[in-house]
Amino acid sequence: MQKIEVYTKGYCPYCHAAKKLLKQLGWNYTEYSIDNNFRKREEMIRRSSRRTVPQIFIGDEHIGGYDDFSAYIRSLAKLA
Repeated sequence: MQKIEVYTKGYCPYCHAAKKLLKQLGWNYTEYSIDNNFRKREEMIRRSSRRTVPQIFIGDEHIGGYDDFSAYIRSLAKLA
């Protein structure tokens, strides 16, 4: 499995939903909280061209936010 990175904020319900889905899938991920981390926030914006959270990356591919991620998972299920 490729490296999974998730940029989050503590109070974000979509962040919690994305992390819950990742755990249900049994996928390990690295979480970067941008609550008080200006550098990580700027890194997220640079990498994704978005300012909202969560932002999810699998390997070098930017998946997007929670809705994008759940659509990505559904598309994988259709391929199986």
